[in-house]
Amino acid sequence: MNRLFTSAARTASLSSRAIRGPATPARLAVNGVRFSSNDHSAESFADFSKRYTTFFDNAEDLFELQRGLNNCFAYDLVPGVDVIEAALKASRRLDTYSTAVRVLEGVREKVENPKQYEAYLQELKGIREELGINTKEELYGEH
Repeated sequence: MNRLFTSAARTASLSSRAIRGPATPARLAVNGVRFSSNDHSAESFADFSKRYTTFFDNAEDLFELQRGLNNCFAYDLVPGVDVIEAALKASRRLDTYSTAVRVLEGVREKVENPKQYEAYLQELKGIREELGINTKEELYGEH
């Protein structure tokens, strides 16, 4: 039984080699190529900001907005003020006040200390007043 299996395996191997042709150095080199989608590591902060500002300016529904926020906040950096402003505008344009408040919560969690969070709130004060967006602390008090 074992001989029969070995013989069948050898025949299959020989027939597949005949179909593919002989292994050549050029063929082997092609098999060594590895494709990767890890091109985002070369993206600068300015490119990142531009990409997400454009994304939030063009968000058409709540799902798309939330997906963009999840992706944006997944990076190991705090998004710039222009990105946060675009996300806040998108939240109000799509009539989802709670998402706008959560954008500010996300900023609070991403910054290193409360002083940086206050600096973001100062920078965003004009747009927050224009859109009528309060922080969670303003709505519910300090926790």
